[in-house]
Amino acid sequence: MMKARVILMAGMVLSSPLFLSACGGAGDAPSQSASAVPSAAINATPTHAAAPAPTPGEARKVKIANDFFEFDYSYPATAAGIPGLKSWLEADMGKQQSRLAKEARAAAKEAKNDNFPFRPWANGVDWKVVTDLPGWLSLSATLYEDSGGAHPNHGYAALLWDKGAEQQRKAEDLFIDKAALSAAIREPFCAALDKERAKRRGEPVVRSNEWPNNCIDPAASTVILGSSDRAHFNRIGILVGPYEAGAYAEGDYEITLPVDARVMAAVRPEYRAVFAAGK
Repeated sequence: MMKARVILMAGMVLSSPLFLSACGGAGDAPSQSASAVPSAAINATPTHAAAPAPTPGEARKVKIANDFFEFDYSYPATAAGIPGLKSWLEADMGKQQSRLAKEARAAAKEAKNDNFPFRPWANGVDWKVVTDLPGWLSLSATLYEDSGGAHPNHGYAALLWDKGAEQQRKAEDLFIDKAALSAAIREPFCAALDKERAKRRGEPVVRSNEWPNNCIDPAASTVILGSSDRAHFNRIGILVGPYEAGAYAEGDYEITLPVDARVMAAVRPEYRAVFAAGK
């Protein structure tokens, strides 16, 4: 099974605004206790802590921590070696840091006004290589968010870099449409999902049309393309985040399916050469 590291928009799928793109940066003052954020700091104009410029072709890992938030963002050397992709990742990092800084400061101010302890927020994005083919780079990311709720949230994101066209795509872009992809993999996906759910629940899943025993649309989750021969996409991964297919305590589900004849038929003609049947 492909282990994706993960839920955005260029392939991202978390609804939280902290996982959507905006732009800029925020200060990196030493952190204080969660309940001791001074009023002056809350109302101050945010300082911009620009991370050091990345070295071409080297993995990138940024960590910023201050009174209001902790922010982590990383991507691998393989991605850093592609100028267009590196530019997108750097821009995405700045946008997400800026959004986090703005919303965390607003939350700290509100907590101060309500005489309520404030705990710094957190946001993290960790991109990993799924597979690196001659003409394509497939990435997935694990997303993390803590905005002071009952528990942290996390999810997945995915993107494909088309090396020939020098542009980003989604896995779904290589298929006729999302409906065709879903129809091609739904039956084996549902069977694999029910098998895994039964293991975690300790009892067989009686399929129904209602959560948590329904079979979700696989194309509505995060779809990643993988390879076992390093020449073709011959695996499809479906990364299912918390609550999508079961209770939060069940955790995530990662289902990997081989490319078969039904999948091949759903691929757009111009991309079929990069796919092959898997096992």
